[in-house]
Parts: sequence; C-alpha cells; structure tokens
Amino acid sequence: MNTRKRRVPLLAALAAGAVATGTLVLTGAGGSASDAAPAAARTALSPRAGQWQSTPVPVAKGDLTAVAALSATQAWAVGYRLTSTNQVEALALRWDGTSWKQQSTLPPNSFPQALAVRAAGDIWSVGTTTAHWNGTSWTAHDLARDPNGRVVPDAVATTSDGKAWTVGRAVPQSVKNAVPAVQSWDGSAWRRQSLPDVGKGELTGLTVIAPDDIWAVGAAYATDGAEQTALLLHFDGTSWKRVAAPAARKGEHRWLAGVTATAAGDVWAVGGAVTEGSERPFAVRWDGEQWSTAPTPDVPDGRLRAVGRGGDGTLWAVGGKGAVSLALRWDAQQRRWSQAPDPGVVIRGFSAVPGTGGLWTVGIAKRGDLVPAATRYGG
Repeated sequence: MNTRKRRVPLLAALAAGAVATGTLVLTGAGGSASDAAPAAARTALSPRAGQWQSTPVPVAKGDLTAVAALSATQAWAVGYRLTSTNQVEALALRWDGTSWKQQSTLPPNSFPQALAVRAAGDIWSVGTTTAHWNGTSWTAHDLARDPNGRVVPDAVATTSDGKAWTVGRAVPQSVKNAVPAVQSWDGSAWRRQSLPDVGKGELTGLTVIAPDDIWAVGAAYATDGAEQTALLLHFDGTSWKRVAAPAARKGEHRWLAGVTATAAGDVWAVGGAVTEGSERPFAVRWDGEQWSTAPTPDVPDGRLRAVGRGGDGTLWAVGGKGAVSLALRWDAQQRRWSQAPDPGVVIRGFSAVPGTGGLWTVGIAKRGDLVPAATRYGG
C-alpha cells in the first residue's frame, strides 16, 4: 500500500491529450503577451501581517510546483505553462520584491518538481531530469543510472561545501515496486549513494544541517504483514543509516513528505497518517537523540507537504488534499501544532522568507482550470 499522494504536475493533467496525439513536448523559450498580467495587476502590495495575499504571476494557464526565497526581494518559482492542449513549457519565475516575472525557460524534458537556491547564480531544479542555473543559463545534467530502475527525484538541497543532493525513488516497472534513491552532485556529475536496505519505498523530503549532517524522509511501503511506515534516513558524512520512527498504532499507515532543521538537535518532519480510510496530519520531531510524535489538530484530508521556520522563528507546516488546504503553526508554549490562516490554494511548494516572518506558497488556484497561483503571507 502506498497512501501518500504525490505531487501531480501539469504533465498528469495533460496525459489524455498526450495519448491522443502520441506526443508531449516542451516548447521553446519565452511567453506570449496574452498571458502576461497587466502592469497594474502585477504590482503587489505588501501583505497585511497575519494574512495571505494572492500575488499575480505571468502565466495564464499551467502549474507552479516549487518555490524558494533568499530574501523579501529575491524568490524563485518553477513550473509549467500550458501552450496547447498537449504541450507545456517548463519555466522559472523570479520575484523582485514587487512582482513575479518570467526569468527563463528550463531545458527540454526537465519537468521541474523541486527547487534549491543557494544564490542568484546557483540554482538547482529537479524533475524528470536535473538542471542548474548559473545566473545566465540552465544546463541539464543526467542522474546516474540506478540498477533498481529509473530514478524519479522528489527533493533537492545544497550544502556549504558546494555539493547538491537529491532524493526520490528508483522505479523498475511499477511505482509500487519503487525503492528509495539518493544521489549527490560532486561538481561534475551525479553519483548514486548506497543506502540501507529498507525494502520498497520512497524519499520525498530533504534537509541539510551541515555536509556531514543530512536528513531524508519518506515512506517504507506496506507489506502483507505490516503497515506503511514513516521512513527516516540520516547521513553522517560517511554513510546513510536508518533511524527509528515513532511506533504507529495497529492499522495506521504513515508517511513523511517534508523536513526542516535549525540545528542538529532540532529537526522536524511532516506528512500524513491514515486509519480506516481517514487521513490526518502527522508530524515528528528529532531532539538529537530520538524522534517523537508532535500533536497535530484533527483536520480531515489535512496531509502535510512541507515544513519550515520563518525568519522570526515561527515554525510552519502546510499541506492539504484536493479542495482542502491548510497551514499549521507550532505553539511552543502548548507544545502542539495549531491551525493558522488558510493559504487558500492547492499547495505544491512552500518557502519561508529568510530575515522576515513572511512565507510563500505556490500551486494552482482552487477555482478555475489549471490557474497557477502564488500566495504570500505577511509575518
């Protein structure tokens, strides 16, 4: 059993059209004037403290899948523009403190799903392939071959020593037979990493504390005799090891989707749990010695996708399923997660804004047909 709902990019929505024509390709660079937002609408006012504000993007139809911010005036998002009934264009947008503008298009067949920004001239995007932005152009880089099957990355992060890491799954023929996969960029190529044998499963979240202190999270799939469990792997600079997750109740399936850390003894991971078909948020915390469950509100379909700490110190988690979207805030005094204002979009990506209490979410609007959306929270 694999109960976790994966991020579904625009590619999936176009599948029916692709089958009819036999093609699904990325078209050339540049956007048409018809989908550029009017100049007046593209000037975004600062959001009010404690509220989410919709911020126009220069894409009329498509999907935004990831976002990452360096500051209040520097953020990037990646995703797709629908250019015909069965064609998409992968693109990168940049926030300049006032509005979102298209910065570039990504290499063909990149289909971005995750983003890591170390600097304005050092950005990684991963999807069906990986691509690096050097401040002027994108360069595609193939992942290393994996004997377990085609590697599908789901998260990417960079380290202070110049390396990049990506985690996901290696898929032989069927997703249900996938196994976790990790690769690292050594400056010239991606290298496959050896992992402990955890059986079938996947990795969906990644966070770096230091080059020798990295966490990856996901799920170990259910077997005939056991439920799906949260999967936690740690890299100590030499090897990856599995770390025990809190025990689940009988019949409860768990998974993790996002992870963040502020210190070696302060790591948080979030995801979802299913009991008798009912899904609820799930969160755990590492205190330097063990992982423990952190209480979450009982929100139906409230699976969590991402977690991060704002520049003001507030810890946030966001997620949702279908028409349900939510944001949670950690109440350190009560030692529990509580509901916060709803971002109001189908969330694909999330980023805290360093140096501020602000946040970004990107995805698609709840109303309309594949309307890309970016919302900003005023901290």
